[in-house]
Amino acid sequence: MIAAQELQSDFHFPHEADTQLSSDTDLEDLEGRHVKLGKGKGKKAPGEKGKGVPVRAQGRVNGHHQENGMENLSLFEIVKLGKSATQSVVDDWIEAYKNDRDVALLELINFFIQCSGCKGAVSSEMFRHMQNSEIIRKMTEEFDEDSGDYPLTMSGPVWKKFRWGFCEFISVLVRQCQYSIIYDEYMMDTVISLLTGLSDSQVRAFRHTSTLAAMKLMTALVNVALNLSINMDNTQRQYEAERNKSLGKRANDRLELLLQKRKELQENQDEIENMMNAIFKGVFVHRYRDAIAEIRAICIEEIGVWMKMYSDAFLNDSYLKYVGWTMHDKQGEVRLKCLTALQGLYYNRELNARLELFTSRFKDRIVSMALDKECDVAVQAIKLLTLVLQSSDEVLTAEDCESVYHLVYSAHRPIAVAAGEFLYKKLFSHRGPEEESLPRRGRQCLNANLIKTTVFFFLESELHEHGAYLVDSMWECASDLLKDWESMISLLLDEPFPGEEALTDRQETALVEIMLCAVRQSCECHPPVGRGTGKRVMTAKEKKTQLDDRTKITEIFAVALPLLLTKYSVDSEKVTNLLQLPQYFDLEIYTTGRLEKHLEALLRQIREVVEKHTDTDVLEACSMTFHALCNEEFTIFNRVDIARSQLLDEQVDKFNRLLEDFLQEGEEPDEDDAYQVLSTLKRITAFHNAHDLTKWDLFTSNYRLLNTGLQNGDMPEQIVIHALQCTHYVILWNLAKVSEGSSTKADMVTLRKQMRAFCLMCQRYLSSVSIAVKEQAFTILCDALMIFSHQIVSSGREALEPLVFSPDSSLQSDLLNFILDHVFIDQDDDGSTDGQQDDEAGKIEALHKRRNLLAAYCKLIVFNVVDMSTGADIFKQYMRYYNDYGDIIKETMSKTRQIDKIQCAKTLILSLQQLFNEMLSELGCNFDRSSSLFCGIKELARRFSLTFGLDQLKTREAIAMLHKDGIEFAFKEPSPQGEGGPPLNLAFLDVLSEFSSKLLRQDRKTVHMYLERFMTFQMSLQREECWLPLISYRNSLQAGADDDTMSVISGVSSRGSSRSKKPKVTPIPAKRKLPEEDSSCSSDAGVWMAREQSVQQTPVMMTSPHMTSTVLREAKKLRPDEGYVGVYTMSNEPQHTPLPQTHQAIDYNTHVAWMLAQRQQQERANIQNAKMRSHMQHAIRRSTGLMEDDEEPIVEDVMMSSEQRLEDLNEGMDFDTMDIDLPPSKNRRERSELKPDYFDPASIMDDSVLNVSMF
Repeated sequence: MIAAQELQSDFHFPHEADTQLSSDTDLEDLEGRHVKLGKGKGKKAPGEKGKGVPVRAQGRVNGHHQENGMENLSLFEIVKLGKSATQSVVDDWIEAYKNDRDVALLELINFFIQCSGCKGAVSSEMFRHMQNSEIIRKMTEEFDEDSGDYPLTMSGPVWKKFRWGFCEFISVLVRQCQYSIIYDEYMMDTVISLLTGLSDSQVRAFRHTSTLAAMKLMTALVNVALNLSINMDNTQRQYEAERNKSLGKRANDRLELLLQKRKELQENQDEIENMMNAIFKGVFVHRYRDAIAEIRAICIEEIGVWMKMYSDAFLNDSYLKYVGWTMHDKQGEVRLKCLTALQGLYYNRELNARLELFTSRFKDRIVSMALDKECDVAVQAIKLLTLVLQSSDEVLTAEDCESVYHLVYSAHRPIAVAAGEFLYKKLFSHRGPEEESLPRRGRQCLNANLIKTTVFFFLESELHEHGAYLVDSMWECASDLLKDWESMISLLLDEPFPGEEALTDRQETALVEIMLCAVRQSCECHPPVGRGTGKRVMTAKEKKTQLDDRTKITEIFAVALPLLLTKYSVDSEKVTNLLQLPQYFDLEIYTTGRLEKHLEALLRQIREVVEKHTDTDVLEACSMTFHALCNEEFTIFNRVDIARSQLLDEQVDKFNRLLEDFLQEGEEPDEDDAYQVLSTLKRITAFHNAHDLTKWDLFTSNYRLLNTGLQNGDMPEQIVIHALQCTHYVILWNLAKVSEGSSTKADMVTLRKQMRAFCLMCQRYLSSVSIAVKEQAFTILCDALMIFSHQIVSSGREALEPLVFSPDSSLQSDLLNFILDHVFIDQDDDGSTDGQQDDEAGKIEALHKRRNLLAAYCKLIVFNVVDMSTGADIFKQYMRYYNDYGDIIKETMSKTRQIDKIQCAKTLILSLQQLFNEMLSELGCNFDRSSSLFCGIKELARRFSLTFGLDQLKTREAIAMLHKDGIEFAFKEPSPQGEGGPPLNLAFLDVLSEFSSKLLRQDRKTVHMYLERFMTFQMSLQREECWLPLISYRNSLQAGADDDTMSVISGVSSRGSSRSKKPKVTPIPAKRKLPEEDSSCSSDAGVWMAREQSVQQTPVMMTSPHMTSTVLREAKKLRPDEGYVGVYTMSNEPQHTPLPQTHQAIDYNTHVAWMLAQRQQQERANIQNAKMRSHMQHAIRRSTGLMEDDEEPIVEDVMMSSEQRLEDLNEGMDFDTMDIDLPPSKNRRERSELKPDYFDPASIMDDSVLNVSMF
């Protein structure tokens, strides 16, 4: 077989002299031994190598057909193209091997080398004289240093097909050679030695490719071993049957033939066993814990195939433990392979007995994986637990099952569906013999009991608001149960039988909700909100099922719904759910099925519900039911419309009558009158949401009610809230009529007056005492301003231009003040939950309400309804309220920047200025620049700077304008210390320096020139601490602007140009670093590094923005007109009067030349040092780009095993089967050269394997 030295790092390919027989006589004898099996097994003598058909004869070149233009292609290229059948390619290679096995085997070796992405090739000279390790080392040098890609990792359909062809080639090769060539002790020995050596390489491409090849080779050998085992069993049975015959009927020659055949099969099985042991212990044992997750996944996937294919040899604890260990792997794809491998084993119930010990040891791990962070892993874990549950009900405890049950409410639908199937198998699939005799329909049927079980589970889960999620989870496995609406109705309407326990009120409520969710799921055919990725295209079969279900729903509930409403008419929760059912009816069936009397009964019940209830949800459900039934396409429209008109006439007349009495009373109205007005107003408002009630002129009465409330100040808040909402609906319905073009000019004038009067009314209610009233007025105002903004005339609606309403400064101020007073508050200061702040649910609800209010106002900013500058008060809260509103504020900044970059930048700098002024008013002018308030302003500026992104060209104008406004603000106020002191706002330059990194080089010079217009000569010479902000800001502008010979990414570009001589250069992004540049750039340090350090370097983790020039160029002086002076107009005189200048005649450059010269000299030295470091780092990366120090990876780096998770598996496990234990070898020469301890199970079972005590 394979010598010991072939299994270590230095392997010798078997030489021709070592594998050939000594004489033709031996060859003839050997062939004669195998004539009976027809295998032709043996080796050619040296003199026979040239006999037979030449390699290139009969239209073949290198053993391949000369067709399809592939006569000169290698095996790798043929497999890559995939144009030839794998069977034909393998047959050609086998024929070439028979003619000259050294040439054919060399081609196979080069095939594996090229499949690894290596450009080199093994020559015949290397094949004959070099050791295996030397060949691998030589091939390593042939790799493309600058590319980390190789065929197995490349993307695209070509390489995906290549991977399949590669695996298929190995499988077919073994299958076609299984009767002769694999036993010649040459081809398989050489291939296994090569793959073992390559799998131990530090080069990932070699290790990955050879591991895949070795595992597929092992799978093919397992298949051969299985066939041999079957043949041996058949031969043994034939031999026993012949031997048991009587002496007169027994054929001795047949006995001898069968005995010889069994002997040959036993020898072949021993040979296959040795091959598999070599691959398993030479490759698998080391690579299943490789540092690369994909390699580990390959090993686990294939061992699962072996255990399933040949369970008698592999399905034992010696091999299962590898899967159990690897379930703790850190990478999800490896854990996923473990679960899929185990699913194939647990699916076959005949194998369950062999999995008992494994299940007991690793059950807890499998249960915990149901909560895996990788959703795909969690899905497969739940499916595996379902298979375990089917194999035995006693394996999983109640706690184990409960940990899976709650996953039916998961937002990830595949997890929920898998958990639903687990729940169904556990609770619903077990039927006793007494249940088989139950009736198929009615309260005592089997489904009725299962529906009760579903209700009990729903209530015990304590997630009553997610009934739609439960139904969706069980829909695929229990749709027949959930569609048994007759049984559900029977449980709700029929009286319980004697001895039967009736449903409680809580259980009936849950059943009604489940029934509604099942109806909705059946008619809409898509998951509930929050669990679907969007509507998919339905198939014809699904559409037919949907139509059939809808017809069935209508026929059943058209009759039952009035009865259900009659029984539960006073229960608001049940009525709300029941009234949603008509939305899913096929209304045509009311006519075709002659169900008009049931429609009349339904309309009567809805009318009674409206008169009995004042709950908003119930009234809105009634309104939506009338909306669904009032469809002009169906003949029932007239009947429903009459009922609706009668109902609304009564309610409007009642409201007007009550309102007159309510407003005319001289004294304060009592509670009964207020309740009557409120309940009637609620009903009208609920119906006005879905129905046009403009003919009743509700605007006048509601406006009168609201105006009285403002004058008296004692109007109940609920009446005001519903009056505001009802008036809003009136205006929207009038706008809809005007938009349709069916109204007159007078209607438009009336609408314009009503809208403006109503907005003024809402503005006045913003100062109300009641928080609920103010919130309602604010929400309606924001909606009205959005609707009647300038966008109302878009899409060809220019006729609506008179309706455009723009808020004045007073209204904008009131809206902003509301946001600042009621949104940006601490949690404890919010009293909107009526003393329920201690309740966590109440806090969440209050936060949700405040987020909606903020989003409504930010929408006005984004759509330019209010001035963008008002966003400054919003933006300055970004850091303080980041957890609550950070996403809303960030999105608002992004949208405003898309609308107007310059105005957005001015708004950002304004927010910083406001915070700076607030800090001055709180701390005074002599504040400490290390204070928390000032550091908070700088941090906010840093966050603002990050939002501008990396493309400096896109934000060039905005950044320049931001610096201009910041400079003007810094020098706006004179020094409080008198002449010679720093300006009051000079410290703001420290904040402004956070944006210096976003300036282009030429713009830095321009901004610096603009800064100098505000400076006096004495300022430039000051070095006191109070002047440090000015010094720091000037440095941030001058860094990178004085030396105009190097671009930001010139280091990267020059490095790339040096590589341009080599084709297909693809730098590895994960290892790429930018060259370090000017270390004195304080602005970059402010953005990326800790700002406390005085000297910083350009960060290496972020990509430099693309510049127009990426090569070194000759230095030239940038003229002022070449800078971006067009961004803002720079007059000869500063806009704000600078401090008095006492030495105007003194040349500034003359006096500070010594400072600039020293700083420029230091900067040039830093640039040269950075370039040297960059080139050195690049050289190091080029020399180590493909090498990985993971020859023996530490398993703690790639596994999640621990002594607590992996218990001792030694109990009850027999590890004598570590070697692939097929029947023992007979009449086969011993392989004494194999190291005995290499195959010793203890050599891979000690603590070094997983660093835990396992055995």
